[in-house]
Amino acid sequence: MVAEGPRYQRIADILREEIRGGTWKPGDRLPSHSELAEQMQVSITTARNAIQVLVAENLLYTATSRGTIVRNREVLESVVTNHIRPDRPKSSHDIFSEIARAAGREPSKQFSARMEPAGAEVALWLGVPKDSWVVSRTVVQYLDNEPWSWEVSFYPRDLAEATGIDSPHDIPEGTTRRLVERGYAETAHRDTLVARPATAEEAAVLGVGTGTMLLDHLRIGANAERITRVTRHRSIAARNRLAYELGDDDGTEMIRKILGTPQPPGNSHYFGNSLVPGPP
Repeated sequence: MVAEGPRYQRIADILREEIRGGTWKPGDRLPSHSELAEQMQVSITTARNAIQVLVAENLLYTATSRGTIVRNREVLESVVTNHIRPDRPKSSHDIFSEIARAAGREPSKQFSARMEPAGAEVALWLGVPKDSWVVSRTVVQYLDNEPWSWEVSFYPRDLAEATGIDSPHDIPEGTTRRLVERGYAETAHRDTLVARPATAEEAAVLGVGTGTMLLDHLRIGANAERITRVTRHRSIAARNRLAYELGDDDGTEMIRKILGTPQPPGNSHYFGNSLVPGPP
């Protein structure tokens, strides 16, 4: 029987300590609400409330087909200037897949694309009239089946059609490379990064509690002729760290050397990322 005090909180305390102590490891499925209720001799509602406490703390997430899963507590560092470097090595994978595999994680994604009228905000970002048609490409990204980030990119319709970005299918090598290949290379970027609480919609997509702090990274790409696209990337603040590398190769290599970031053999530049332990 659970000890005195709010029962759901006591169950949450027990599970939290078990997770931190290694009884439950990242990727493990916890007992169902009914199983947990039976084990702890409480109601299903009490068990569900206990689980929600740990979801809000970003220790667990729920997957429709797999139940309640323990989150990985490592922090993924992404060097967000890598995929816009002109000397980026060719690859059949997009930048997210490169980041994940360099960090020893298995990437996957859910993709969708559609034509839609530009809202006021998107129209401002792209420099197009409000309600003009734009192509929206949405990717929910996963690491080891765990929801990790939510990315939505918008492209002017004519540019999307000229480059094949209006395709209803994912582009394995990434849209940045596709733009370069079709003669629309981006030569400038403006990044805006804010930390803010997740909305109910964002929380549902990323499997976190409403109000969980997110990193909201907005990138606008352009060349001398036009805005080429705008990408909004949202990820869990406690599990992600964004880094920028600016300057010449020698200076960049010195920083990597001091920080102990290895350079894989065969690459002229390091395009990997790292994982560091999360909070206890």
